Amino acid sequence: MLVEPGFFRTELLSTQSTTYAKPSIDDYAERTRETVTAWSGMNGKQGGDPAKLANAILQLAALKEPPARFAAGADALQTFEGKAKTLLAQANAYRDLSSSLAHE
Repeated sequence: MLVEPGFFRTELLSTQSTTYAKPSIDDYAERTRETVTAWSGMNGKQGGDPAKLANAILQLAALKEPPARFAAGADALQTFEGKAKTLLAQANAYRDLSSSLAHE
């Protein structure tokens, strides 16, 4: 089972446990600064409860057939849904061309 967590209220984003590399690629520098600012600002405010995550993982692990992938947290679920919509749109955009590639 692959657990893909959103943000949980742990020490992960504290200044003591997280070090960010300095942006070294100009094209990505602004996006990196935005990400660091956002993540630094959410320290101690993450929406996920780590104790509830632990209980959920134990519950799923005890299943006869646990899921192959688990979106842990409302923010992770939102990310999954967005990715699924994007992939479906990409598949549909060239569906006819994709489907025409088999041997005759």
